[in-house]
Amino acid sequence: MLRRVVLTGAPGSGKTTLLQALRQRGHAVVEEAATDVIAVQQDGGIAEPWRLPGFVDLIVALQRERQVAPVRAAVDVQVFDRSPLCTLALARYLRQPVSSSLAAEVDRVLTERVYEREVFLVRPLGFVAPTAARRISYEDSLEFELVHESVYREHGFTLVDVPPGPTVERVAAVEDLLGCLVINEGAGT
Repeated sequence: MLRRVVLTGAPGSGKTTLLQALRQRGHAVVEEAATDVIAVQQDGGIAEPWRLPGFVDLIVALQRERQVAPVRAAVDVQVFDRSPLCTLALARYLRQPVSSSLAAEVDRVLTERVYEREVFLVRPLGFVAPTAARRISYEDSLEFELVHESVYREHGFTLVDVPPGPTVERVAAVEDLLGCLVINEGAGT
C-alpha cells in the first residue's frame, strides 16, 4: 500500500530544501503545486496571481493531478510538499471563499484517507527569503503557519514538529518517521 506523507509549514521554512534533500536520498517526492501555479501565472504577466478569483482552484487541480499520477510499483512512501488542506489554509489566510472544488477535494482526501494522519510541520528558520512567488514578511509567515496548524488539527491530523536546524538533521527526523511507516505497514497495521 502506498503511503502519502505531507510536509507543511510557513512560507520560507525550508520545506523545498528538505524535499530536495529527501529526493537526493532516494525518496519519492511531490513538489508544491502553488509555487508552480504562481510561476505559470507570473510568466503569463500576472504579477500577483494569488489576488485573482480561481487561484486556489488552479492549485487544487494541480495537487489532484499530482496526487493521482501513477507511481512506480517499488515506491512505498511519497512525500508531498503541501496538500489540499494547505490550500484550504491558504484560502482562509487570504480571506477568500472556499470554492466548491476546494471543498470537494478536501472532502475526498479526508474520506479516502489519501494522506497519512501524521503531518510534518516544518518550523520556520527565523527569516523569509523573498522570491517572485514568496512576498510575505516573516511575521505574516508565522501567522500563516498558525492557520496551517489550525486546519490540520481541525481535520484530525497529528502534527509532527520538524524543528529549525541543519537540513541533514531535518532529513534524519523525517526519515525516522518514514521508516516507522514502512515498518508498521509490514506489520499489517
